[in-house]
Amino acid sequence: MKYFLLFIAFYCYACTTYAQDLLGIPQIINYNNEEYNAGVQNWDVKQDKNGILYFGNNEGLLTFNGRFWNIYRLPNYTSVRSIGIDSKNRIYIGAQDEFGYFFPDNHGILKYTSLLSLVPEKLRKIADIWDISIINDEVFFRSTNIILHFKDDVIKTYKPSDNWSFLGKANNKIYAQSKSIGLLVYDKEVWKPVCTDPILKLSSITSISTYSGDTLLISTLKKGFFLLHNNQLGTLKTKLDNVFFNDRIFFSNQVNKNIYAVGTTSGGVYLMNRHGDLVQKYNYREGLQNNNVRGILLDRDKNMWLALDDGISYVAINSAIKSISPDRNKQITSYAFRKINQNIYIGTSNGLYYSKINTASQDLSLSTSAFEEVKNTKGQVWGLDDVNNQLIMAHEDGASVVNGNVATPIYSLPGTWMFQPLENVFPAKNILSGTYLGLQKITYENGVFSSAGKIEGISETLRFIVVDNNDNIWGSHPYHGVYKIELSPDRKKVTKITLFSDKNGLPNKLYNYVYRIKNRVVIATVNGIYEYDPTQNKFLRFKMLGNVLNGVSIQYLKEDNEGNIWFVTNKKVGVIDFHKPSGSNAFTVIYLPELDGKVVGGFESIYTLDSENVFIGANKGAYHINYNKYVDNITKPRVVIGLVKLLGQKDSIVFGGYFVKKNQIAPKQDLSKIPEYKKSLNSIHFEFSSTLFEHEKNTKFSYQLVDFDSEWSTWSTKSEKDYTNLPAGKYIFNIKAKTDDGNESEIVSYSFVILPAWYSTIWMQLAYLAIFVLLLRLLIRWQKKKHEKEQERMSYLHQLEIDRSEKEIVRLQNEKLEADVNYKNKELSTMTMHLVQRGKVLAKIKEVISSVIKNHDDAITENSPSFRHLIRLIKDVEKKDQELDHLSVHFNHVNTEFFNKLKDLYPELSQNDLKFCAYLCMNLSSKEMAQLMNVTIKAVEVGRYRLRKKLQLKPETNLYEFLIDISRQKTPLN
Repeated sequence: MKYFLLFIAFYCYACTTYAQDLLGIPQIINYNNEEYNAGVQNWDVKQDKNGILYFGNNEGLLTFNGRFWNIYRLPNYTSVRSIGIDSKNRIYIGAQDEFGYFFPDNHGILKYTSLLSLVPEKLRKIADIWDISIINDEVFFRSTNIILHFKDDVIKTYKPSDNWSFLGKANNKIYAQSKSIGLLVYDKEVWKPVCTDPILKLSSITSISTYSGDTLLISTLKKGFFLLHNNQLGTLKTKLDNVFFNDRIFFSNQVNKNIYAVGTTSGGVYLMNRHGDLVQKYNYREGLQNNNVRGILLDRDKNMWLALDDGISYVAINSAIKSISPDRNKQITSYAFRKINQNIYIGTSNGLYYSKINTASQDLSLSTSAFEEVKNTKGQVWGLDDVNNQLIMAHEDGASVVNGNVATPIYSLPGTWMFQPLENVFPAKNILSGTYLGLQKITYENGVFSSAGKIEGISETLRFIVVDNNDNIWGSHPYHGVYKIELSPDRKKVTKITLFSDKNGLPNKLYNYVYRIKNRVVIATVNGIYEYDPTQNKFLRFKMLGNVLNGVSIQYLKEDNEGNIWFVTNKKVGVIDFHKPSGSNAFTVIYLPELDGKVVGGFESIYTLDSENVFIGANKGAYHINYNKYVDNITKPRVVIGLVKLLGQKDSIVFGGYFVKKNQIAPKQDLSKIPEYKKSLNSIHFEFSSTLFEHEKNTKFSYQLVDFDSEWSTWSTKSEKDYTNLPAGKYIFNIKAKTDDGNESEIVSYSFVILPAWYSTIWMQLAYLAIFVLLLRLLIRWQKKKHEKEQERMSYLHQLEIDRSEKEIVRLQNEKLEADVNYKNKELSTMTMHLVQRGKVLAKIKEVISSVIKNHDDAITENSPSFRHLIRLIKDVEKKDQELDHLSVHFNHVNTEFFNKLKDLYPELSQNDLKFCAYLCMNLSSKEMAQLMNVTIKAVEVGRYRLRKKLQLKPETNLYEFLIDISRQKTPLN
């Protein structure tokens, strides 16, 4: 019982010893199954040439490229227990009754190829494959009942005498453990025993790695570590043996030549050196989400990835920036730091904390720590100073001297901001403190600090004070300006105060902070750094820094022991490093983007102990920076295009993140096979990321789609981009990443072509050209026909015009003829009247002759009046006969058409009948016709009767009207 209690006490002591916290905890990022959307358990982790991570997960192969997770399931949907990657970037996996490899197809999408079919059917029940080892691209798979050797597309099998419990690689050799034999080595298709120590029959080997020379370090599940040299097994005693015996070693991996990472089943990860000493530990208390570690990977940046029984964790063990938590039970803000002797002190919003430092490393973050609260320090600790090798504290309740874990008050006043020795000597006897209500004086005598009272003459709160080389005191208030304060010789009162503002060369009255840099008093302003020029009594730009900080709002400045200047601008931390010239400047400006937004705004604090230990106050705890390591670790970010997807009714992945050329992984796209996408798929989605995992949160991206975007996009943490409705053409999508100004990645490009729509192809364009030519010809023909029709129409209209003109001419001719006829008819009428008159004359002659005869005038002679009168009448009658002949000729001429019609209709008509018809048309009476024809009226009536008979007229037909109708009928024109 006594021994049991002793064991328990020793175990508790060991657990307490190794439960101590590290001073600085690196960045730890935990990913749970809800984030990566796969199974809870993870068994193995590997990284390929492109920096992409692969995890053996309960639901398949899980990948991570820095921003996006993807799960690739196996045909039988089993868990992936082990992973191996060869030189060709084939990702080999071992699962339950399944093994094979993933490799991208021509579209860069991972596809699985099973190798199970290469195994004889009777041996395919292989259960879980727990280990994969690769040497010279020969792949070895281990399950408990068989080892499979894959080479040149052929599988060879090796059965154990009982079972295989381990497979691993060390010193470029493949080792395996058989429970009945011990440790064996593979040599020319034969497994040869190396060590048959009985202990190997009692404990399973969990890892084998190089130790030194031919010596190998072997870890076992329950028995700790052993060294194998000359085939002899020896125990390696470590200070962690009790932990390893209790928590079990599931896996061990060599971090570097001197450090090994040990993953346990219940204690998290321990980093130990070759001698078995604890270097660092990471478990649930430090921030891991689970203590059961199944796989460990040291990535390309020498940071650690852990495959856990519940989730995945990333531990930036190689990071130069680590967080410090003085009180893990409270969220506190840090304002001040100091190292005195072997103690580190941190002033916080909840008091002063200290811890003893116990490490041989120059990097204090590697020290174990056990922070304790210093007594009498409750409240805000604004400042800490090492004055005369003693620590004095500026507190909201006054000022105190700190010795060990106890603070002794110097004075108790409402609020002290900081301290400033008035002499540059050791020991300093007069110390100035800036308080809420002005300046306070502290004296130092016989090793004791004491209050010398308030300095009269100023009551302004002064959080920033500096003493220049002329013993003038410079102070600043962010909202009032910069004060130059002159003290009396006894330094008990202020003799003169000068207030400087924007009227004295400062860019603004507000936000001016006074510091001492390069042995000069300088002012940090909203527009860079200024210094006072006494000759001009005004402030000018600080010329030593050139123009690098012009326009930059500076809130804090601190010069370290190396002469570098640390500064804070809008919660961003930067360093002006004078050991790294850049261009025309004697320095380089380096920013620490990991700290963006984490420093305490308005109460910035940087403590530069040395180049490996810089402490920065933060809203949550504090940060430790190994600046030398940070500079050495600066690497260009690596950007990858993780996915290209076409957007449509059904999204389709066209690029899976791997460039392939001639069945080999390539760093760039094969431009001889640029993908082409249909016009209907002209909306495209890009996903990109950086495999610089340490800077995951502060990596920014910029992209450009050549021939679409006129310039690069603004820098953003956004890692996706969509383009919609792209016009047809060839495009190049360029993407780059940066972690800081001037630290940009190489540009990665993806080229593709959006094909024109079917109606815009070259064949359709030729068809359009042919159709255009055809339409042009048809148009010309149509125009020609139209022209011809128009010509015909014009000709027709012209002909109509001619016909109209001709008709007009005919009409005019007819009118003329009608006028002539009317004229001749008038003449005819006149002649007729003359003929009638002749008839009357003849009648008179007849009467005269009759009278003469009756009177028997014997005396009638030629000279007698009667005879002469008779002679004249006869001459008149002769004359009238001539007129009658003329009348006949005229009537025939005028009525030729009428006579022709009568002759055509009635050819049997005689000339006398025609003449008779003419008289009838003239509407002459029978008496007048008788006189004209010198016949009796009876003869006229007989002639009328005969004519009616020849004309075959009915009795009721009027002869005159019948003849008039004939005369009015128009003869058709030829």
